[in-house]
This record gives sequence, C-alpha cells and structure tokens, in this order.
Amino acid sequence: MILPDLNLLIALDVLLTEGSVAAAAKKMNLSPPAMSRTLGRIRDLLGDPVLVRSGRGLTPTVRVEALRERLRAVAEDAQAIIRTERGLDLARLERTFTIHANDGFVETFGAALIARVMEVAPGVRLRFAQKPEGDDMALRAGRADLETGATSRPLPELRVQALFKDRFVGAVRVGHPLLEGRMTPKRFAAFGHISASRRGLDHGPIDDELAAKGLRRRVAAVVPGFSAALALARDSDLVASVPEKETSRDRYGLAMFPLPVSTATITVSQFWHPRLDADPAHRWLRSCVKDICR
Repeated sequence: MILPDLNLLIALDVLLTEGSVAAAAKKMNLSPPAMSRTLGRIRDLLGDPVLVRSGRGLTPTVRVEALRERLRAVAEDAQAIIRTERGLDLARLERTFTIHANDGFVETFGAALIARVMEVAPGVRLRFAQKPEGDDMALRAGRADLETGATSRPLPELRVQALFKDRFVGAVRVGHPLLEGRMTPKRFAAFGHISASRRGLDHGPIDDELAAKGLRRRVAAVVPGFSAALALARDSDLVASVPEKETSRDRYGLAMFPLPVSTATITVSQFWHPRLDADPAHRWLRSCVKDICR
C-alpha cells in the first residue's frame, strides 16, 4: 500500500475551493505551472480527471464532487498533522522517553533535567535505565530513545553530540589517612581500592599508570557502578576513583582529590538513532540534555 503525499490532499482541497489553477497556485504560493503539475499528480493518484473545463473555470467531476466533504475532512486532518510536526506543542505533548544513563549521570543531572522537562511539557515522562551489558542495539531496535556515556566507538550510524569533558578523581571518606601528608602514587597504591566496572573488571588505565611506576594497587571490591563505589568509600577506608563532574559530592560527604597518576580526559556524549534525528520532540529533549549538562 502506497501512502499519498499529504500535501496533495491539501492542494486538492484548495483547487476545489478556488475552482482555478491560477487562484489555487496563488493561495499555495506556487507558480501556475507547478500547480498544474500538482493537479496532474492528483489525477494520477485518484485515476480521475478531478477537475474539467467549464467555461472560464474548472468544475469537479461527479466522483470528486461526491467525495468533496470527505476530502475536506481528510485535508484538514493532513494540515493538522503537518502543523504538529512543524510546530511542536510541548504543553500538550504526551510521551515517554527512555534514556540509558549510568547512576552518576542521573544523580548529577537527573533532577535538573526532570524539572526542565516538567516546566514546559508536564505530559512527558523520562524513564532512566542502565544500559544492559552487551546491548549495543538498544537505540537501533528502539528499546532506548537516547543514551549518555563515554562510549568511544558506538554503532557507526548513530548520531553523537558531545556534552562535556570529565576526568577521574579519587574519593575517600572525610578523615581518611590518605589525606594526611603529600599525595604520592606510592601512598595512593598502598590502600585498598574499589573498581567500578559494569563488566566486572578489576584492572584499568589507573593500574597501567601505576605499573609504569613499578606500583600495584590492591582492588578489594568490584562494583557495577560509581554510586556503589562512593557508598563503599564513605563507610570504609577503601579508595574510589570516579568521574569528577558525574559524581555528586554533597550526596556522599566524601573528600575528593586529584589522582597522583595521569589519566586521559573523557568526553561524555549523548547518542541517538538517525530515525529520531528530525523528530521535533526528540530534538527538544536533546537540547534540554545539552543545556543541563552545560
């Protein structure tokens, strides 16, 4: 089944109302030849002459005249659809967006993003969820509308927009002995550490940097996310390494410090599938995320 161009239905309604190609062209801001070509397409679509010459004007065929009221209703619906797509009415928008994001992102930016959305689009709901391990197809399959993170190699067709730069810092409980005296790689490595890894890894770039200095840290615990790492650090002498901007310091009452080893700056971005690129509501959501992270 081939769906007709909605603009053809609107053009037909104008032609029937005006009874003239020239008048219809003027009303639709088209040239008379362009309007004539449009009438030709309408005739092909309906398999009917549609309008025939009658004196100096055009008269609808019997078939089109019988369909006139139905055509008018369809044309009005078509115009409403086009207006909705071109002019998004956020106050009336009813939609749920699923966003894959880690706990640190949600804790740091979630409340502000929800407030921004509710202020202008109270009918919109945000569903935050962790990206399941190994699920690189969620955006392509429509299981998620948006994803945030530091993924360096997403699916090739995905759209990517950088949100902010971040770096890893150390986090320990207030009064931790590591805070006493000069922070050195050796003292840093001497304490037990927490590894935050969705894949359950206990080795990463920090370990590589320490190894280059002939040092090795002891990973006492591996947790799936940064929130769990911070919670453990708060109640023990273990050291957590977490993204600085994606971590809410006040929530945990922890002391943060620059790592005594070099780690690469990470870029946190938002990702989406191209099918949502031009969707007005999705464009608006992406702009909200970008503004909040700024």
